[in-house]
Amino acid sequence: MVATPSTMLELGTQAPSFCLPDPKSGNEVIFDHRLQKKGYLIAFICNHCPYVIHLLPRLSQLSNRWAEQGVQVYFISSNDVENYPADSPELMKELAIQYDFRFPYLFDEEQTVAHAYQAACTPDFFLFDSSYSLFYRGQFDSSRPHNEQEVNGEDLAYAVNQLLADSEPPINQKPSLGCNLKWKKGNEPQYFVPKK
Repeated sequence: MVATPSTMLELGTQAPSFCLPDPKSGNEVIFDHRLQKKGYLIAFICNHCPYVIHLLPRLSQLSNRWAEQGVQVYFISSNDVENYPADSPELMKELAIQYDFRFPYLFDEEQTVAHAYQAACTPDFFLFDSSYSLFYRGQFDSSRPHNEQEVNGEDLAYAVNQLLADSEPPINQKPSLGCNLKWKKGNEPQYFVPKK
């Protein structure tokens, strides 16, 4: 397990479009700029990462609430499933059912969407406003698997509340920290440099 921070994509970046399969529904899901929602939350997660498992109960609860409030939520798994079979589409479907995801949990098999968003870790969060402009990127909260801080999602929740209130983005945005995204051999992006 390599502790890896977010790349902290520049605020104001326009959200890249994508079309990915949703193992739970069996449908292809399209995200593009024709949608009309209050905001868009794109979270790169996976099944097996201890950082994700640590916050998943609270994350799924809040994400379901945000979806009801008009934020379109997408969870995406981009890991190499050949070397990490716990992240397979079949098990993604099981996880989505177990945690009652009321939004798509998508499989980025070719890792092109992870590249487009400069995702580096799991979890990695990107919140866009109604104009598809990057409003927040960074941590869910300061809790980590071994630091004994409460998992409350306060950083991301504050950002979502600011967005829904048509207020300014949070000034202090701290990088998320998690397992490095599991790139296929030869597919590692230039922006990602694993720690030795």
